[in-house]
Amino acid sequence: MDTTESAGRKGTALMVAGGAVLGTVGVFVEQAGQAPFTAVWFRCAFGATALWLWGALRNRNGELWLRGRALAAAIATGLLMTANWALFFAALDRTSIAVATVVFHVQPVWVMAAGVLWLGETFSRIRALATALALAGLVLATGLLEDHGTVSASYVLGLLMCLGGSLAYAAVTLIAKTAAGASSFALAWWQCVVGAIALAWWPLAHGLPAFGAAWGWLAGLGVIHTGLAYVLLYAGMSLLPASRIAVLQFVYPGCAVAMDWLVYGRALSAAQMVGMLLIGVAQFLRINRARGER
Repeated sequence: MDTTESAGRKGTALMVAGGAVLGTVGVFVEQAGQAPFTAVWFRCAFGATALWLWGALRNRNGELWLRGRALAAAIATGLLMTANWALFFAALDRTSIAVATVVFHVQPVWVMAAGVLWLGETFSRIRALATALALAGLVLATGLLEDHGTVSASYVLGLLMCLGGSLAYAAVTLIAKTAAGASSFALAWWQCVVGAIALAWWPLAHGLPAFGAAWGWLAGLGVIHTGLAYVLLYAGMSLLPASRIAVLQFVYPGCAVAMDWLVYGRALSAAQMVGMLLIGVAQFLRINRARGER
């Protein structure tokens, strides 16, 4: 078998597995039944531990010692990822796993807008089309066009939290590009460490949940959805071209939608599914356009 073809199949399998794992994160948050900051702190604490152990086994922990601009970028992205996770987890109670995940994935639009406004990138026809499709998809995915005046203030707040989280994640993407000398593994570990330290006051002030099932769900957020998922995704991305990565990144929201339906019986409407597809097409166009400009 051709080496390139073999690598492509392996990378695809790894990314599909990572996306499928991430697609269950909402179920773990809901089953844990804890405050968003509690869930985020556990994810960071257990995630940092899991990633450090993996790095020790692979002899990669030397990558974790950052300095200068790389360290500053790691700390900044850590604070932004903490905000991103907190907003997303808080939005789950106000919307649903499916809606929150799909709306969150509009973040490539913010990356594209930042490139045009602050990085001097041209606003080509492809970029304009991708932006229009993503925004149309966002409007459909929210379900606001189908509520017939019954939408609650809590639901709208949840949608705004999703958008805030997507903005934070877009900023992470932009800052990470400046972190020369920092691997994806190092950035992921530092994000967890920074989050655990930044939110250390929360368990001190409010206490930890009673030991039991909740601890298992919360530990899973760190070990499974941070340690395992990130290792799978980053390993897969290293073997694939950007165009295929753009498509495979939507395994995550697709699995989240499926899990919300299978576990809780909450299904997206046909219009919301179309919105999700439009956001996916926009991401594909954006990635391919960026690839063609290099």
